[in-house]
Amino acid sequence: MTRKPESTLQPFVALAQAHAHETQPATLYRTLDTVLADTIGHTLFTILRYDDATNESARIYSNMPAAYPTSARKPLSGGDWVDTVLTRGEAFIGKTPDDLRAVFADHELIASLGCESVLNVPVRWKGRTLASLNLLHTRAWYRDDHVPLAQSLAQFALPALLDGS
Repeated sequence: MTRKPESTLQPFVALAQAHAHETQPATLYRTLDTVLADTIGHTLFTILRYDDATNESARIYSNMPAAYPTSARKPLSGGDWVDTVLTRGEAFIGKTPDDLRAVFADHELIASLGCESVLNVPVRWKGRTLASLNLLHTRAWYRDDHVPLAQSLAQFALPALLDGS
């Protein structure tokens, strides 16, 4: 069965329309959450903003605020993940609990939520990573072929990030 062009474009249409709402960035971030759940899939979804000056990240959106509250700040520790996502601006895929354990100090909390894989997608502007969209799901959920769509959808967060929202 062939998909109609309208259904293929619907995620992009929904995100473009979300930009027009007064209630920013909440409407945009909730729409990103929904679109990413529908197109790629996730159990946990967060957005982290990065601050070069303080070398910290701040959680600005979470679909599970009880476990992962917004406004939580933490220092960046460096390593391969930071080099991949923040410095080079590439997506990171972790397919197993061992992959998550190697890069996330909170891997036990992640596992307790039923998440065993991750897709981290940077949001970039002028060669800098401003934030990352973080999708977590069951073991081996994420594949390389998810990355181009995830990267395209992630860039819809850019206006809110540039606005400081």
